[in-house]
Amino acid sequence: MKPCIKKCDLSAEYFFTEGCFITELSNTHDDPALSIARARVEPGKTTRWHSLRGVTERYVIIEGCGRVEIGDLESQRVSTGDSVIIPAGVRQRISNIGEHDLIFLALCTPRFTEAAYVSLEH
Repeated sequence: MKPCIKKCDLSAEYFFTEGCFITELSNTHDDPALSIARARVEPGKTTRWHSLRGVTERYVIIEGCGRVEIGDLESQRVSTGDSVIIPAGVRQRISNIGEHDLIFLALCTPRFTEAAYVSLEH
């Protein structure tokens, strides 16, 4: 890994099959220990049930409010400043229960790859 500054490019946002929009902030082969993505869920939308194989994920809510469901925990409301820790292999989904976009950072260790994504919906 080399020192660098990565500029955020919101025009690079794409829709992921999970049901949210993603902007990769840092996710490269030369930094395999961590990936950082900006996720955006539109009002009234819920991501699909899924898990990540071999990857621990952390959400940091930076804007909006939602309801998160992880593992066997009761669903909980989350809002700006809250953190959610999702161990590898644990089922998860998040809903936007607000009137504006729900935006959060998704920090994955090791870094996220599509091969780690496991859809739990048929």
